[in-house]
Amino acid sequence: MSACLLGEESFRQCCWRFLKLSDRLRDGWSWEPLQGSEEGYMRKTALRSVSVNSGPTWNPHGSRSDKESPASCHCAAATEQADVDGTHDDLDPGYDDGVVSGGGSRVLRLEYHILYSCSYMAPVLYFRASTLEGRSLSLDQVWSCVHPSFRSRLQRSPLTTITQQEHPLLGQPFFMLHPCKTEEFMRPVLQLEREQHGQMNYILTWLSAVGPLVGLDVPLKYSTLQPPASPPEACLQPS
Repeated sequence: MSACLLGEESFRQCCWRFLKLSDRLRDGWSWEPLQGSEEGYMRKTALRSVSVNSGPTWNPHGSRSDKESPASCHCAAATEQADVDGTHDDLDPGYDDGVVSGGGSRVLRLEYHILYSCSYMAPVLYFRASTLEGRSLSLDQVWSCVHPSFRSRLQRSPLTTITQQEHPLLGQPFFMLHPCKTEEFMRPVLQLEREQHGQMNYILTWLSAVGPLVGLDVPLKYSTLQPPASPPEACLQPS
């Protein structure tokens, strides 16, 4: 097996370590086991303000967690700590309703899932987007929200980037970032990591690369935290 591919057990271990860091940062990721199965996925939901002044785009680098420069962000994200009910009661304290509901913007609810692909031996990012009223975005609308610096390059080969497919565990329509190029862009990162004898978390590095394409930021604080200890043998297994 290529050293640039990710085995399923390694995927679970990386998810366990990532979730431990997410808990410390209160970043909202959780593990969702599939009832009656050993399978599961990581999940996060967020509210994001999309600028419509110059076409609907989300800023791939903006986040309400970047409290140092909130005025420079074109979008606001807030992790939901409970089921979304259209209110902001359980949102992160850094959430600013005035930014989200201000003129020239609209709010989207985004739900991100990270699953393991046995075919590609790699993680896959699934997501869906809707308005707060529950209207789902079409594929064309999702493409229009991709930042212009990414959009033209990605749309040259749309079948290998953002597509719409049935969620393999839930059987519901989701968008996905196709994993066929994952090994290619992760290879030099993993090789450098081995040369430097580092302890890179595959999920964290991969998500930092693909998340911004669909408005999912990964706070820099992830890279500054002490990595958690090795996960237990039965990590992320349903009880």
